[in-house]
Amino acid sequence: MYDVVIVGGGPAGLTAGIYAARARLETAILERLMPGGQAAVTDYIENYPGYPEGVAGHELVARMQEQAEKFGCQIRSDEVEAVDLGKRTVITGSESYLWKALIIATGADPRTLDVPGCAALKGRGISFCATCDGALFSGRHVAVVGGGDSAVKEAMYLTKFASEVFVIHRRDKLRAEGIIQEKAFNNEKITFVWDSIVTEIKGNQQVEGVHIKNVKTGEGKDLAVSGVFVYIGRIPNTAMVNVEKDKAGYIITDSDMRTSVEGVFAAGDCRSKEHRQVATAVGDGAAAAMSAEEYIAGF
Repeated sequence: MYDVVIVGGGPAGLTAGIYAARARLETAILERLMPGGQAAVTDYIENYPGYPEGVAGHELVARMQEQAEKFGCQIRSDEVEAVDLGKRTVITGSESYLWKALIIATGADPRTLDVPGCAALKGRGISFCATCDGALFSGRHVAVVGGGDSAVKEAMYLTKFASEVFVIHRRDKLRAEGIIQEKAFNNEKITFVWDSIVTEIKGNQQVEGVHIKNVKTGEGKDLAVSGVFVYIGRIPNTAMVNVEKDKAGYIITDSDMRTSVEGVFAAGDCRSKEHRQVATAVGDGAAAAMSAEEYIAGF
């Protein structure tokens, strides 16, 4: 029996672990991969408070993990298969965890392209992580699909390796933060392809190019690229828990991270909200842990 079980070890989960363990609650974080989530594979984070010069994503989450473990939070490498709310149990492939309070901090996975060639060439030039795979495309042409913060930041990171980066966006302006746009527009290695969508990814054993279509004119053309990096949104990892969700599957909470089920809280990118940043995930995690502590006090 744990006081608090946290499913997910990204910034929200690690922060919840820090707060819960520091409150002297018996706390466990269950993380299917390495702690840190998407932040761990983000090259550089410039907008996290306290780091005026910026900080590497892996360094930031390593400090969070160290801090959580310092206060006694247990971090287990285990993938959750099901959550039984009635029995207050989290079930994994190896064992079951009983809890008094549960915090869901499972984040969201990248959304893929539903076009010919995508499934066959995934991992063969199609990537969702520039930090992980960017160095493989040194001196080559690559494409980034999307127009938000992640797409533009990763496009800039790719210019460290690629000779040219095409940013393919279905609209005529970006959704990314203003300062990020300014840097991208001033980068000579980035070429923006406006009002366009990818309709096919070409290649036999490896990506060799993409076919794109202009959504306004209907004109199609090929771009010769060796890699395609996809940043077109995310799918929340919330299927394992039966609480109230929005139409996209994100968990609905109040401002204190309480879900529709008593004793169950949600934090971070899996939660229904407007903004998804490391700083907002950290705030969610702190609020969820404090709400869980208050709930347990009256358990």
